[in-house]
Amino acid sequence: MTFTSHMDTALAEARAAAARGEVPVGAVIVSPSGEIVAQAGNRTRERNDPTAHAEILALRAACAAAGSERLPGHALYVTLEPCAMCAAAIAAARIARLYFGAADPKSGGVLHGARVFMHPQAHHAPEVYDGLAATECAGLLRTFFAARR
Repeated sequence: MTFTSHMDTALAEARAAAARGEVPVGAVIVSPSGEIVAQAGNRTRERNDPTAHAEILALRAACAAAGSERLPGHALYVTLEPCAMCAAAIAAARIARLYFGAADPKSGGVLHGARVFMHPQAHHAPEVYDGLAATECAGLLRTFFAARR
C-alpha cells in the first residue's frame, strides 16, 4: 500500500479557520481504505465552545458517519500537535495513526506536556508520526499570531 498524505486538506481547513478568526488548526480523518470521512477546522470562538478544536469536531463527524464511538484503523492528520484533551479523545476513539505537523511545546499533549499516550491510563496509543509539513503548519500559526500582536 502506498502512503498518501492528507496534510494538504488539513492545511486547507486550518486556512479556513484563520479566515474565520480562529486559531488555524485543521484536522482530517481517513478511513482504513484511504477515504476522507471527516474534516474540520477550529471553531471555538464561533461556537463559544472550548472543546470545538479541529480534532474533536472531526472525531465527532467521523464517529457519527461510522455509527460508532470508535474508529479502528482510521488515521488522523492534524496541523498542530494535539492538546491533552484532543489526545485523550483520539485514544478513546481508538485512532490507529496520528500524523501531525507543527510541534506544540507549550500546549501539546502528545510529545510535550501531558504526553497522554505514554500514561498507563491511556486506553489506546496510536502510532504517532510528527513533523509532516511542519514548516508550512508552523508558518501558518506564526503568521496568524504575528498579525494579532
